Amino acid sequence: MPLVSVVMPVYNSAATLGASIRSVLTQTHTDLELLVTDDQSSDDSMDLLQEFARQDERVLPRSAPERGGAGRARNLAIERAKGDYVAFLDSDDMWLPEKTERQVAFAASGTAPLTFTSYYKMDADYAGESTDFTPNGRVVPAREHVDYRAMLVRDYIGALTAMYDRTALGTRLMPEMLKRQDYALWLSIMRDGHDARGLTEPLAVYRAHQAGSLSSNKLSLVQYNWALYRKHEHLSVPRSTRALAGAVWQSLRNSRI
Repeated sequence: MPLVSVVMPVYNSAATLGASIRSVLTQTHTDLELLVTDDQSSDDSMDLLQEFARQDERVLPRSAPERGGAGRARNLAIERAKGDYVAFLDSDDMWLPEKTERQVAFAASGTAPLTFTSYYKMDADYAGESTDFTPNGRVVPAREHVDYRAMLVRDYIGALTAMYDRTALGTRLMPEMLKRQDYALWLSIMRDGHDARGLTEPLAVYRAHQAGSLSSNKLSLVQYNWALYRKHEHLSVPRSTRALAGAVWQSLRNSRI
């Protein structure tokens, strides 16, 4: 059974952290390690992580030496990964119980080293567990196949569903960027000649604002996307403009789900 390394950054997430961790520990695919980096939280997040670690040896928390943001916290966890696959989950989202089992089988059935799935959206105040989540019709669908050119126009991969094959790609870290590090990682993998495959079944749950809203946080990503296209991918101004238009359109579309 392949070992899956689950990467989770944490910062002041005590209110939602428990449900996120339990959604990993209740996976039907049990051969996994949960690599958590606490980014100097000031709430009870680390105490909660240590309690989970006492109860289940698969939970492996560490504190970041200093505040570095989600990207650096993820990289600190990735550096500890021993798994055949590296998967990602934030501390306010959840996986449905069969997510890992189905995605590992899906990844093994093809040649793409990067896979992702469809996912549900839930309201920010959702208080349930992954094991009792009821499908709500709010689905962000996964495209079946994505290449580098398509990804430049739109980020099709929800980070909470992404998984890459470490045996094929080696240990791949996220670029050192303030935001959009996940998108930059997918692009760097694809720039090397690899495509991504999407599993259309929704297997994760994303904690979001109410349908129809577009948060100021989403709008603020415009500048980070622009920097990604220009400085990381070295795109021309026309190509960067086209890619940015796609990113804004995606945010508008997904905000209505």
